[in-house]
Amino acid sequence: MRVRFHRKVQADLDAILEKYDEVSPELAEGFFGEFQSGLLKVAENSRFFHFDACGLRRCNFDHFLYDIRGDYARVWVIRHNRRNPSWGLKRF
Repeated sequence: MRVRFHRKVQADLDAILEKYDEVSPELAEGFFGEFQSGLLKVAENSRFFHFDACGLRRCNFDHFLYDIRGDYARVWVIRHNRRNPSWGLKRF
């Protein structure tokens, strides 16, 4: 299955990686690796992850929210632990 992204997902990813890189380049690399791993799981089996309270599926690594749209999965937001749980849901 293909994976597509909301137009603001790159900005989410850039902000998180920048913040983590300030702490440790290894932390940023680890986060990015987990993100890629989550995307591969979604591409292989889009129903692998459970639903979040908002109704979107949630990849558990730190989390990104996505839904299934016909022949592709759409990632709506990447969130990290310090953000409000409802942050980014207006995109959906």
